[in-house]
Amino acid sequence: MKVMKFGGTSVGKPERMHEVAKLITRDGEAKVVVLSALSGTTNALVEIGDSLSRNSRREAFEQIENLEAHYRNFIGALVTSPDALAAAAAIVTEHFEFLNIILKISFSEALYKDILAQGELLSTKLFCVYLREQGISHEYLPALEFMTIDNYDEPQIGSIRVRLAQLLKKHSDCPLFITQGYISRNSRGEVDNLKRGGSDYSASLIAAAINATVCEIWTDIDGMHNNDPRVVGKTFAIEQLSFEEAAELAYFGAKILHPASIWPAQHYNVPVRLLNTMQPDAKGTLITEVAGSEGVKAVAAKDGITAIKIKSSRMLLAYGFLHKIFEVFEKYRTSIDMVTTSEVAVSLTIDNDMYLKEIARELEPFGTVEIDTNQTIVSIVGNEITATPNLLNKLFDAITGIPVRMVSYGGSRHNVSLLIPRAHKEDTLRLLNKGLFGLD
Repeated sequence: MKVMKFGGTSVGKPERMHEVAKLITRDGEAKVVVLSALSGTTNALVEIGDSLSRNSRREAFEQIENLEAHYRNFIGALVTSPDALAAAAAIVTEHFEFLNIILKISFSEALYKDILAQGELLSTKLFCVYLREQGISHEYLPALEFMTIDNYDEPQIGSIRVRLAQLLKKHSDCPLFITQGYISRNSRGEVDNLKRGGSDYSASLIAAAINATVCEIWTDIDGMHNNDPRVVGKTFAIEQLSFEEAAELAYFGAKILHPASIWPAQHYNVPVRLLNTMQPDAKGTLITEVAGSEGVKAVAAKDGITAIKIKSSRMLLAYGFLHKIFEVFEKYRTSIDMVTTSEVAVSLTIDNDMYLKEIARELEPFGTVEIDTNQTIVSIVGNEITATPNLLNKLFDAITGIPVRMVSYGGSRHNVSLLIPRAHKEDTLRLLNKGLFGLD
């Protein structure tokens, strides 16, 4: 059995859903199909939730009306038979009645999570209506019956494995299951989610739980590219990556894959394929334990970085100084991306500034604190690249004139990272594309 995940753009139009139905039935292998919400839906639901949080109920009502109109138009082009149209219309009515009911309820974080879940529930139920109309045998597999997270928002893989096995066993003769990405239940039994990009995470968790033959992630681009095609003119899809390389690229900005989605597949050794719904016969990118080749493979950039420098003469030979610094970030559950040290200073970066003021205040007793916002981490990733001859010469020759704030080298065998001001991101990506890959 394999897992196939389709993102928002892959199901965002009725004709795209029709193509997805063809893709999932073109081979005889049993499969679990994971769907995201229709493209634009999650953003619209976030806006509805934000309006309610501000008590702007009139604004929320109008946003709900606009979204419902979109879905009414969508189902009119998705299915054609009277029975299918009636079934699809009933689903839309059910979910938008819920959204209208919440206009009369006091807003809460739990209610907000319920609002966000409507996108995936709608897409999967409507897709099942289309499959029934086409006579395609399948079973609807509600994610809220097996996908769970703990008090720390971490998936409970053991519980997911047991519950999923039980559900699949009930329909052991069925070759096709349709379920939601992104949504889950938390430790209190409430509707929750795996955060933005969580549909990839869902697919990887499901693949790990059922020991799938492969986890296919279908998007609108033919695999992981060597650079950001939105910025750089000429890029190419990478044929093969190791789990470590893919994790580095996903974490440091490659948008095609959610960073958290690597570890379940890696832990249970499930190959991952990144494929293009618009070009289904393209090779895409295969991610396995084996890297396939050595040397530089790709460049990725991560925006929204804040650099923090703590400078103190007391740091010289001070036992436990770094430990005390890191304890501040641990207290506020804020991850650190890069770290460099000298005898009198520590520089580090974070990608979440929610508690920046509190962190800065608690760091002040240790020395002078300097903060630079609007920074970007540019990462050069490849198998064993830190052992590649003359890599640093080639790298810095390529970006002459770019102000580099920090360099991380040697922390990973597969990654060299640079911190630069966000304003220089595009130029840096283009220069690296030419200097490392010979592409303008």
